[in-house]
Amino acid sequence: MKKVCVIGAGPSGITALKNLLDQGLEAVCYDFNTQVGGNWVYNEKTGHSSVFETTHIISSKTLSQYEDFTFDDFEKGMPDYPSHDQLRRYFQGYASHFNLYPHIEFNTLVKSCELDEAKNWVVKTEHNGVEKTETFTHLVVCNGHHWLPRMPQYPGEFSGKFMHSHDFKKAEPFRDQRILVIGGGNSACDVAVETSRVSTKTSISWRRGYRIVPKFLFGKPSDVVASRLAWLPTRLKFFLSELSVKIFSGSNKNYGLPEPEHSITATHPTINEELLYKVRHGKVFPKPDIDHFEGKNVHFTDGSVEEFDTIIACTGYILEHPFFRKDFLNYSEGDVPLYLKMLHEKYENLFFVGMFQPLGCIWPGSELQSKIAARAIKGLWKRPNNIAELCQREVTHPHLNQIKTPRHTITVDFHLFIKQLKKHLPKNYVSKSVI
Repeated sequence: MKKVCVIGAGPSGITALKNLLDQGLEAVCYDFNTQVGGNWVYNEKTGHSSVFETTHIISSKTLSQYEDFTFDDFEKGMPDYPSHDQLRRYFQGYASHFNLYPHIEFNTLVKSCELDEAKNWVVKTEHNGVEKTETFTHLVVCNGHHWLPRMPQYPGEFSGKFMHSHDFKKAEPFRDQRILVIGGGNSACDVAVETSRVSTKTSISWRRGYRIVPKFLFGKPSDVVASRLAWLPTRLKFFLSELSVKIFSGSNKNYGLPEPEHSITATHPTINEELLYKVRHGKVFPKPDIDHFEGKNVHFTDGSVEEFDTIIACTGYILEHPFFRKDFLNYSEGDVPLYLKMLHEKYENLFFVGMFQPLGCIWPGSELQSKIAARAIKGLWKRPNNIAELCQREVTHPHLNQIKTPRHTITVDFHLFIKQLKKHLPKNYVSKSVI
């Protein structure tokens, strides 16, 4: 009899669980937190992976919803960019609507997952200090990839507070401080904007130029506008996207920020026009890359030196699966050769859901991956015979040619990826029914 273990009850985990149950499969989901929603459950405790106090989604609701349970299915009148609390309620509404809670065990840490001689998964968990071991035929991994901070390294020592944005929850603790934010991604710009409201001074250090994309173009969410170009040839599509950004935001030089030296797809775009507003209003001060530390003094590559009380590094996360032995599976460095970003060439009863980074939202892709995984386990979908070749092709033929950094090992183009996944599903794949 088939029995499936799902790790994580975040946005990817709950859709994995829902689609497994849709196929009549026995499944249990383990989650370390106390409720559904993953890092969209705001928690002021540091060390817990959660959004900031003021976080809103950076992709619009139109392109960030499950097809089985849209935002309108949940609650009419949601804004274009819902807040973290609205998203928490949406995910928990999804779990309630599809009666997932009886299949989820909260406050449960997955300590290890190993294959036995019969190629079944032996899963060891801990709940309230009590360990338990169970055996499953299949494993679906949905533990997310935004929880283990990647800290930058610089010469010298900084004697102030040096922290990662993982532990940033709200701006108030940084009132009247001199703040330096490292990074040009979405988290970095959010932290710079929020701390600038209360700090004595906030500066932001970029080692390269980033494109700042507005949330709205021509009165519509920018990702909705971009989606209307999805049918165009790739190069033309991204040329028009880049041109639109330049028209609306102008040159980075107008804001004292370095110009990007790469195409718009070479890094993840930053969706935060408020940063540009704050820079031009003298609330956030651009700085180049850091050269070295000396006490509370930070020496920059342009020769300037400034004193700071706190440095907040917004430098991404390490892709980590602590329940696997490192000699068994380790994607923390290097390439990630998984077909459809979910299937391993060797282990047929192992699936990854949500372990990709689209230029857009993860959840619609996670829903489609979940449907494929559930159909595969049920016996309704067959793995390709040349899966080893296809796994390697994921590495050698990425959707986008991005700068070679750990952040870009799992990037996909949202529209291409969605189209690719749907090819493996029947036309009637949407399932709104409650079992």
